[in-house]
Amino acid sequence: MQVVAVAGAKGGVGKTAAAVNLAFLAASAGHRTLLWDLDPQGAATHCYRAKPKVKGGASRLLGGKRDLQGYTRATDYPNLDLLPADGSFRVVDTVLGTRRWPDRVIRKLVRPLDRSYDVVVLDCAPGLGVVAEAVVAASDLVLAPIVPAPLAVRSLDQLADFVDAQRPGLTLLAFLSMVDERKVLHRQMLDLVRSDRRFALSAVPVSSAVERMGLEQVPAVLASPRNLAAAAYRRLWSEVTERLGLEPGEAVDLDVLRSRLGVAVPTEQEAGRVVEPEPGPVVEPDAEPTTGDEPESGTDTAGTDTGGTDTGPADPFAGWFRDRP
Repeated sequence: MQVVAVAGAKGGVGKTAAAVNLAFLAASAGHRTLLWDLDPQGAATHCYRAKPKVKGGASRLLGGKRDLQGYTRATDYPNLDLLPADGSFRVVDTVLGTRRWPDRVIRKLVRPLDRSYDVVVLDCAPGLGVVAEAVVAASDLVLAPIVPAPLAVRSLDQLADFVDAQRPGLTLLAFLSMVDERKVLHRQMLDLVRSDRRFALSAVPVSSAVERMGLEQVPAVLASPRNLAAAAYRRLWSEVTERLGLEPGEAVDLDVLRSRLGVAVPTEQEAGRVVEPEPGPVVEPDAEPTTGDEPESGTDTAGTDTGGTDTGPADPFAGWFRDRP
């Protein structure tokens, strides 16, 4: 069994989106997969249509009195189970802090799952506290989404120092998330991290298909397979499997799964590809509009009869704005 933690010091960088999609890709590749939602916001729980309810709350779950499988729930997808989160998870730090060896709690709970699962994906809340220590102690690989900004890349240094202090030698794999190549800074950051071996080759672009997961409650890699972000998640999962040495299992037929769930395959435009607007005509700011009937130089136009209609100067911005369907 391999444990993959999606973690980081900063929030709002796409951790849950990565955890939801990578867990689905692991299951669709034939691996028996468990997604454990450790974030009290329960976003991963919501994306898989589960109620944010854990019997007894975080205190009972982390008390070590019961097997984790008593809390897991089946999802709509083959090979994929979910261990949901609820609001009680906001006190996980406090609960773990009362234990004698807080960094060993999650590892102790996850270890018996080896008989039931091939891959466990941990969706972690942001921060580098007691929970992060316990997650690092239980993981075989830590995935860190990083937005393409200098301060975010700096936070990776903090995470790398944290991981190395807890478990020297543990694999930390970062990847750029929410990339918008129309922005100069994002393109510069893409060039910058290409030489940084801590980063995966895959970079996940900003995408409306990923944002819609909270509404559709379907992983983007299934709902929008042609989307650029979905393709990036597939490449990222390939890099993860290579790092972990996972052997592929019996893959799930995604077309059959979409048919059973009633999920339509969207067109490329519907899948979230950016369609650039057609440029309008270029108008020189100092150019005078011409109509082809201009009087010759030196001709006096004063008193010319215009039929009583004053049309005024031509609009230099005419044609710039077009109605869009």
